[in-house]
Amino acid sequence: MTIWSLEKGAELSSIIGDDETTELCKTTVSQLRSVTPPHNNSKQAAALLALTGMLDPQTAYNDVLSVGGAKNFSTFYGYYMLEAMAKAGKYQEAMEIISTYWGAMLDLGATTFWEDFNMDWLQNAGRIDEMMSPGKVDIHAAYGDYCYVGHRHSFCHGWASGPTVWLSQHVLGIQLAAPGGKTFRVKPNLGNLAFAEGTYPTARGPIYVKHTKNSKGKVISVVKAPKGIRIIK
Repeated sequence: MTIWSLEKGAELSSIIGDDETTELCKTTVSQLRSVTPPHNNSKQAAALLALTGMLDPQTAYNDVLSVGGAKNFSTFYGYYMLEAMAKAGKYQEAMEIISTYWGAMLDLGATTFWEDFNMDWLQNAGRIDEMMSPGKVDIHAAYGDYCYVGHRHSFCHGWASGPTVWLSQHVLGIQLAAPGGKTFRVKPNLGNLAFAEGTYPTARGPIYVKHTKNSKGKVISVVKAPKGIRIIK
């Protein structure tokens, strides 16, 4: 993550003409890249290694990210895992993870993103929006990692909301194409979806897109952008 941050720092410093900071970032990145840490079968670690080019994305997916499906997924690092899967071209598989992992929270009554969640909690779990039935497990009281055990983890936590960004970037396919927030690229990946529709906020107003598959599987897109926003494909 430090490598990733410093590489972005070098890009930003270059844009504003700060040559000294640009060189410092690049030198530090070079030093950091001299060592490749092991992933130790951690999905978090494998994802970050893939995103920084220190591990082949396909290898990361085959050897680590795909193992056990949504098991050992993470709320915070979930976004980076999904990004690494996208880098390996596994868009449909990533969408299935979203449905399984974040969908399980919905099945338990979630209306927000939870700070902490583990697929193992599902066994005999009660819903959070109902009074706990006798014999059911109260996942808020019973679970949570580290210092969060027992009513300590939040049920409304921004760092778990990675799918909202990921779905906008990869399913709707809207991504910033140039500095300044005025030029965007639209390249959807619908997987097995028949259509996808949504908006993406910009400083000049929302971009609206709708992608629909025709009978031959071709994606037909409707894109509406506010004045001053350029869309490229």
